[in-house]
Amino acid sequence: MVRGLLHVYLGAAPGVGKTFTMLEEGRRLRDQGLDVVVGIVETHGREGTAKLVEGLEVFPRRRVDHRSVALDEFDAEGLITRAPQWALVDELAHTNAPGSLNPKRWLDVGMLLDAGINVMSTVNIQHIDSLHDVVETITGIAQKETIPDSILRAADQIELVDLAPEALRARLSGGFVYPAGTIDAALSNYFRLGNLTALRELALLWLADEVDVALKAYRSEHGIGQKWEARERVVVALPGGPEGETLVRRGARIAARSSGGELLAVHVSGADGLAAADPGSLAAQRTLVEQLGGEYHHVVGDDTPTALVDFARGANATQLVIGVSRRSRLTALLTGAGIGATVIRESGDIDVHIVTHAAAGSLALPRLGGALTIRRQLMGGALALLGLPLLTLGLSAIRSDETITSDVLLYQLLIVIVALVGGLRPAVPTAVLAGLLLDFFFVAPLYTVTINDPRHLLALVIFLVVAVLVSVVVDSSARRSRAARRSASEAETLATVAGSVLRGQDALQALIDRLREVFSLDSVLLESDGEVLYEAASSGVPVQPQRKQTQRKAVAEPLTTTTVFDLSESARLVLTGRVLQASDRRILAAFLSQIESALVQRRLTAEAENIKPLEQADRMRTALLAAVGHDLRTPLSSATAAVSSLRSQEVQWSDADRDDLLRTAEESLLTLADLVSNLLDVSRLQAGVLAVANSEVGLDEIVPLALDELHVVAGAVVVNVSPHLPPVICDPALLQRVLVNLLSNALRYAPSGQAPILSGSAFADTVELRVIDQGPGIPDDRLTDAFQPFQRLGDTDNTTGVGLGLALSRGFVEAMGGTLEAEVTPGGGLTMVVSLRPGRHAPVHTLEVAAS
Repeated sequence: MVRGLLHVYLGAAPGVGKTFTMLEEGRRLRDQGLDVVVGIVETHGREGTAKLVEGLEVFPRRRVDHRSVALDEFDAEGLITRAPQWALVDELAHTNAPGSLNPKRWLDVGMLLDAGINVMSTVNIQHIDSLHDVVETITGIAQKETIPDSILRAADQIELVDLAPEALRARLSGGFVYPAGTIDAALSNYFRLGNLTALRELALLWLADEVDVALKAYRSEHGIGQKWEARERVVVALPGGPEGETLVRRGARIAARSSGGELLAVHVSGADGLAAADPGSLAAQRTLVEQLGGEYHHVVGDDTPTALVDFARGANATQLVIGVSRRSRLTALLTGAGIGATVIRESGDIDVHIVTHAAAGSLALPRLGGALTIRRQLMGGALALLGLPLLTLGLSAIRSDETITSDVLLYQLLIVIVALVGGLRPAVPTAVLAGLLLDFFFVAPLYTVTINDPRHLLALVIFLVVAVLVSVVVDSSARRSRAARRSASEAETLATVAGSVLRGQDALQALIDRLREVFSLDSVLLESDGEVLYEAASSGVPVQPQRKQTQRKAVAEPLTTTTVFDLSESARLVLTGRVLQASDRRILAAFLSQIESALVQRRLTAEAENIKPLEQADRMRTALLAAVGHDLRTPLSSATAAVSSLRSQEVQWSDADRDDLLRTAEESLLTLADLVSNLLDVSRLQAGVLAVANSEVGLDEIVPLALDELHVVAGAVVVNVSPHLPPVICDPALLQRVLVNLLSNALRYAPSGQAPILSGSAFADTVELRVIDQGPGIPDDRLTDAFQPFQRLGDTDNTTGVGLGLALSRGFVEAMGGTLEAEVTPGGGLTMVVSLRPGRHAPVHTLEVAAS
């Protein structure tokens, strides 16, 4: 039997229109005469979706009993018996009720496909298994229902149903996605603009990667080996001069011409005589690259063109942008092909763009190289092999007794030139050969090598001495130049590291990343007490080293070497990659010193964080003394005065006066008891010894008790808490106190005629209670201050307490495992949001966020 086709509609979030689009396609296929059946579609009360279902054949659902609750589920077996051509099955990641044929709906869909039935389904990006942790990081909500990536990637067609975040929020506000009671909670939580934007980007990127996978599979199946430039990846080579800005902007324009193009900028430096870079220019260019959405890289290479091309290939670049040489034409002619020509020759199928700039072709002197390389020595040898025969042939043509002096000087000049170009190795043989040629062709008897005159031997010795002296000077100059350029490269590297830290990067992570990048290592690990604190690795290289060794001892392996440095008693640095040379040790020591300093700073920061609670406790004690000295004195003084007056024998009190005094004493003592109780609770919270007895409690049990305690008249508080909300995990007594505190504040500040609102809603894995008032509110920058103990935020009414209500309320809610946040009420006022965990037996469909 031919397996059925799977067509999946993918969305970034609930409400983008996946089910709506699926139903529209189903109606289109039905109108074409195909047999289309709705297996299961969740309308979630949306009128537009329900209207599209009308006119389509809807297959009956199967009733499943779970814990005395009847649930309707998809009947996969019945639909297989019905055998339509197309089945519409909503919410592919849905979890079936216990007792169903399969635990997951995507398994039901697999049965339909195996039976040869084509299936359309829907899924949100948050339900893809590989993105589960990413979505949780973005939204703060862990998704319980996921679908394996392999199931989704096996679909014959995946279609993205996209909607701009602003449009989705507008749909939500208009009541087209969720019921009115859950709109505020949804807009303030999962459907924040930033969350929706990130989820939309995640969906687009996932689908783009899926397209890449499909494209690679197609090329593999059809044996297509050449590069298909479906996505541009542009690498810009920064030479370290002012022309870098021009190159970066040109590279950004090239990347922008293709959808999804990436921009990478790289600066190559090293110890082999590269031109010194301007740190200020590089810093400005790095900032520009990051502003344009690109990435900046700094690598070290002995050969600039090779390092540049290697980096481009490692980054899978399609375009390489370099600047035209700043050397003059004369310099280029004398010194040979430059970096540009070598890059073009080695780039292979990478397109190379050579960009002109203002500094091109300037008349600056060519910069000297570093140490004498093999190439220079070979050039010196070639010059000797070519120059000696030509010079000998030319002088032989004009030979005479009077020209011997000039002949000697010309041979000596050639020796000096060879020494300058190639150093000692080609210069010494050249001096010996020059002496022999001079004796053979120009000193009598001719055409024999005979030294009869001591002066001839002296001339040969002088030739050798001159060659050696010039070569020593050249070698010394080259070594000093190399050392100077090495220092410049090291300074540039350290400046890059410092810049990374100053731009806000984590100091240790920046040091680890730059260390791996500078020495071209496979991986760098920073461990402490056996735990990996920071790590950096090149693409495709495992981070964990294959072998660990003792401090400063590296054993070479065929491909990589692991070196371990002990930084302290518990911390160590593990380097895996090439063998580090002795010349690398100085800058490596600087890195180690900086890493040790950063570790010390990290430890001191941790200790400072540990001290903060003590500092807060000290501030608490100070505030407590102030509160005791003032706020407790007022009710105590009132109670004392009332009791003293009642005991006085000098005044005859009437029954009414006596009742007033007793009432004053009672109210003062009650106020005093409340203040003392609050102070004790604050102390328990600070000490972490508050007794909390959490249990599953229905909100319909706690809300009436809180209203009764407030003694409010009917209509004073608008209650919009559905009895169908799931139970919450809380301490009933503490939650009641929280609601009393929040509602009393709302009643106090609510304008006349505008009663505060107490509403409840369930969203994802959270049940929220909102206390809303339209009073003066609190400025945005002072919302967090409202929860600090002994804060009244300008309230000078000393009869209402010591400013502990909100602090206690937040402490109580957090002790129960929830959160208490303050928001600005639209139109003015303050909204206090209590978020609690639902009970374990909460209905799944009530909390589910899978609607389309």
